[in-house]
Amino acid sequence: MSLPILFATSEIHPLIKTGGLADVSGALPAALRALGADVRVLVPGYRQVLERVPDGHAVAWFDHPYTAGRVELRRAQVPGSAVPLYIVVWDAYFNRDGGPYQAPDGRDWGDNAHRFGLLSYAAALLASDASPLTDWRPRILHCNDWQTGLAPAYLRFRGGGAATVMTIHNLAYQGNFDAGLLGALRLPPESFSLHGLEYYGHLSFLKAGLYYADWLTTVSPTYAREIQEETLGFGMHGLLRERRDRLTGILNGIDVSEWDPARDPHLPQPFDAEHLEGKQACKRELRERLGLAPDANRPLVAVISRITYQKGSDVVLAITPEILRQGAQVAVLGTGEAELETALRTLAARHPGELSVTIGFDEGLSHLMEAGADLFLMPSRYEPCGLNQMYSQRYGTPPVVHATGGLADTVVDATPEHIAAGTVTGFVFHDMHYATVLEAVRRALAAWQDRPLWRRIQQAGMRMDFSWERSARAYLELYQRLAP
Repeated sequence: MSLPILFATSEIHPLIKTGGLADVSGALPAALRALGADVRVLVPGYRQVLERVPDGHAVAWFDHPYTAGRVELRRAQVPGSAVPLYIVVWDAYFNRDGGPYQAPDGRDWGDNAHRFGLLSYAAALLASDASPLTDWRPRILHCNDWQTGLAPAYLRFRGGGAATVMTIHNLAYQGNFDAGLLGALRLPPESFSLHGLEYYGHLSFLKAGLYYADWLTTVSPTYAREIQEETLGFGMHGLLRERRDRLTGILNGIDVSEWDPARDPHLPQPFDAEHLEGKQACKRELRERLGLAPDANRPLVAVISRITYQKGSDVVLAITPEILRQGAQVAVLGTGEAELETALRTLAARHPGELSVTIGFDEGLSHLMEAGADLFLMPSRYEPCGLNQMYSQRYGTPPVVHATGGLADTVVDATPEHIAAGTVTGFVFHDMHYATVLEAVRRALAAWQDRPLWRRIQQAGMRMDFSWERSARAYLELYQRLAP
């Protein structure tokens, strides 16, 4: 193995997951190792992690930076993968009921600054000359989101070590805490300034990473441009503009073995780009499972999403009656804001057999919806990368998306030029208004009626390369440029 890399993250599939960060943390290190890089992952010792890797063993100890005691560093392996795993074991912070960031009652843990400060400190320590590991030393420390944002700062004030990369998965989540914690987190007074981790009077984990890391990345090229503007910069756009020569957008990949309609165990019948007959069997089973009327002449529109304003769920709610009037059926799967959930359920009750709303998450159903639907609607107001639009194309379900972030980077709109070139994979709208979204859906429904055109669109999407290998090569090239 060449080029040792420490990948620090607060969650990783299949051990602990709240969102897309876990998917990236599970897939990208594995793809990098397949290319020959010596990647190892650092995670907190949550109860769920310790239970799912019971064969972990202690390989080092280090002094707790904030209190008395010694922190254990445990070595294990990511299940189902060749990726080595280091676990920061401090039961008082991590071994508890609830999720990674919130208590069982849904409120943020009151000690999150200390919990993820410790994770950041451990990452910086392992990447420094003072590392307690005697047999391995990373040349790159790759940090992810605010939970590891203090690591580049700790490493800078230690006097250096590995080169640091900071990836922004969603700039809206920043890890902002009371400025009075600066001393408790063992950060020097000079770090609390505009040219440091101070953010509108608060101590910001994310800003620390953005300011002190050697290089910044985010999860799509378009999102890298968007976050330099005030609209989607969430107060960090000035700093990001200043560092734009060290900011790269690298599109996330998807797990093409898990999301493969030719081998998907969740489907009643497999299919591929050359043999799409199985998609009709999936559509029949999906309708039966969701209680939708069986009608081969009606298109089926799927929505799988967190039910939130950011994801455009209010737009879905507003335009669904008109989509139904256009002759389509709609199926929604997700969970989120209670008011929107209730409104969608109420609407579904008014349209039995036409609209299905499933509140919650069901992995098998999500696969069946991607396979059985004709269209996939994804009207996110902003989307750093997005995964479902890539799943949809792979399953021959052209997506209707807003031209933002990774959606803009992964979907080729059905313009006359793209239709003539045979490169269309979906339908893109550029203004976030009900009428504009609805017009894109109407364009898609009209194209669905043209069977030869529709098949060409399906096949173009199914042949797109969304594998992690492409992304991993881009990261590896960046690491090699930075490695000291």
